[in-house]
Amino acid sequence: MRTKQVNLLITLVAVALFSFSCFCIYRITQTNNRLINCRNHILEFKENMLHLRNKTEKNSQEMMKVLNRIKYEITKRENLSGNLVAQKADILNKNETVSNTFEDLKFFFPHIRKEGRIYPDVIIGKGKTGVSFALGISTVNRGNYSYLKQTLTSVVSRMTLSEEKDSVVIVSVADSNEDYLHSVVKMITRKFKRQVRSGSLEVISIPAFLYSSMLNAKHLAEASQKLASWRIKQVLDFCILMLYAQPKAKYYLQLEDDIIAKEMYFTKITDFVGNISSNNWFFIEFSMLGFIGKLFRSEDLTHFVRFFLMFYKEKPIDWLLNDIFQVKVCDTGEDLGNCIKRNKQIRIRYKPSLFQHVGIHSSFPGKEQYEKDVYY
Repeated sequence: MRTKQVNLLITLVAVALFSFSCFCIYRITQTNNRLINCRNHILEFKENMLHLRNKTEKNSQEMMKVLNRIKYEITKRENLSGNLVAQKADILNKNETVSNTFEDLKFFFPHIRKEGRIYPDVIIGKGKTGVSFALGISTVNRGNYSYLKQTLTSVVSRMTLSEEKDSVVIVSVADSNEDYLHSVVKMITRKFKRQVRSGSLEVISIPAFLYSSMLNAKHLAEASQKLASWRIKQVLDFCILMLYAQPKAKYYLQLEDDIIAKEMYFTKITDFVGNISSNNWFFIEFSMLGFIGKLFRSEDLTHFVRFFLMFYKEKPIDWLLNDIFQVKVCDTGEDLGNCIKRNKQIRIRYKPSLFQHVGIHSSFPGKEQYEKDVYY
């Protein structure tokens, strides 16, 4: 009897040991499968990251190729444009100066490549050059509202005679409405006779063919399309004005047609620029609002304009001004804090601001704006 019990016990223990062994083998197999799955996931992740890195490097290389191609084409056109500009010189008034940089527009806008002369129409002007400052004001028809007379009175009357002699104020009528152009010319010739006679005040008009097909924003809804087209045109207006002003002066000051200037603003700008210890500045801001009161070296204007024309459909011009700083000054992967410190050194802000925005009725129909420069 005891022998049977012992044998039964031994059998039960053997069965239990066998079951436990099977369970252990099952768990080990499950663990191995999980480890294999985990390893496979890791390998797949590494493969995806490698693919992503290769794709990023490829995109970066392609972008560099595009930028180098653009540089090459622009340089090529600069070399070719010399003869073309020389041929055009006899067409222009003998006092006018033709800037080769207008030929760059043909690179960006194929529809004007067949045009012979790319140059604004000079309505009032004596071809004044060799001055220290060119002040640019772009204007368009605002219907029943106009701030241009107030702006010009403020800008011109707050110069001394010697400052007026060493500068030229350029009003660019960027509007296809001929009645508006005539009204601007009439107002300026009556109100600012001395400045017109001395050549210190000019009026130019931008030919309508320059805008053909440039203002399309058809992928947007109608209301958004109109606003986008208005912003696009603003960028182009500023670019053409900057190109025209470039050969006239050492510095270019961007203004708008609905601002006022502080007393002695010109003297303060001249003194400030003359006393800057470093010559490594990018541009100087004499107003914190938008594109108002931005001072550039004229020799740098071509580089700014080319950048603006590359992205003129993407953002307003004051936003593009921030972008060009990031592209030219901040290194890839650089700490943002270091970049901001360098920003303050080369993007100089003068306080208090010397210009205030006074226009309520925007050049965009139906839009009102109440922005003020709090540092004025």
